[in-house]
Amino acid sequence: MLGAERRTFQAAMALKYCTGSPRQAEAVFGWSRQAVALGLHEQRTGIVCLSAQSAVAGDKLWEEKHPAAATVLWALAESHAQQDPTFRSTITFTRLTAAEAINQLRARGVADADLPSPSTMAAVLNRNGYRLRPVLKAKPQKKLSKPTPSSPTSGPKTRRHQEVGSCA
Repeated sequence: MLGAERRTFQAAMALKYCTGSPRQAEAVFGWSRQAVALGLHEQRTGIVCLSAQSAVAGDKLWEEKHPAAATVLWALAESHAQQDPTFRSTITFTRLTAAEAINQLRARGVADADLPSPSTMAAVLNRNGYRLRPVLKAKPQKKLSKPTPSSPTSGPKTRRHQEVGSCA
């Protein structure tokens, strides 16, 4: 539980077991007194306090910073993409490497300032469903035939083969 959901739970437990006291809830449960007090205020007023953490923290993804370059990259990756030959998964494999994707974007007119590093480009392609692996052709299963009497592994060992392996 996170955020308002956790504070609602803490407020309910503080009201039930600690007579609505944030200090007592801190002593009994080890919770933050401020969080319990905020949960009690939210429960009393009906107004839920929202955090701005997700809105102001962290860096935006490369696709969000450069949407025009991202659309060019998706078109490029889609032209190099192949389905898994066994059809066991929905993952799309691409023969396009991160360095080659950067070179192709540069050739299509994307500014150098907008291009990420090769490791970031690999992360962008992986995050959006393009796995950077060589695509292997589907190999047919080998037909297992029954051993024939003339094959060297089918018969019992002769005495000569047994004597060669011994040290005595």
